[in-house]
Amino acid sequence: MRYFFSLRFPEVRRILLVESGSRHFIEQLVPILRQYWPEAPIGLVTCYAGLPAVLAAESGAEVYHVADFQGRAGRKRLYAELRRRGYDIMGILCTGEPIMTKWKWALALRVPAKVFIVNENCDFFWLDRTQLHTMARFLAYRAGMGGARAAPALLRLLLFPLTLLYLLAYAALAHARRQWNLRFRRVQP
Repeated sequence: MRYFFSLRFPEVRRILLVESGSRHFIEQLVPILRQYWPEAPIGLVTCYAGLPAVLAAESGAEVYHVADFQGRAGRKRLYAELRRRGYDIMGILCTGEPIMTKWKWALALRVPAKVFIVNENCDFFWLDRTQLHTMARFLAYRAGMGGARAAPALLRLLLFPLTLLYLLAYAALAHARRQWNLRFRRVQP
């Protein structure tokens, strides 16, 4: 996560995308990125077979399949390869789908590139200290605490201790009754 505390923006010569969402998001994202950086080659870390059609048309697109980098040694090889390639910026898809969750955050920490987060609408924001408010809103929305879902989620959060206390008291009472009946049960003549 290079440049998180710095306001400096790197010169973009190479772009890395982490396809941690459905394939159609990459198909929508690449033309948007081409508006900003038309000449920068794009690399892709993916768990899907093949290459997206939008990148297949480009020459020099590099694809890294995570299945080829399993185990600790494989991951180290991938991190070293990505560092060696010198990607300046890295886009991570955060579309609400549980695809490559551990991979995308491990790559964000290990690859020395400025990171941007892409949502399901292909809007993106930079992962740096100037975007803390945006990141907080994004995380709140992903956690179910944004919009109309916030009130029921907060109510469930506040009622959780009371519910847990009720269930524990009920279990203790049921256990105590059972023990009472087992110990003090009178035999009828």
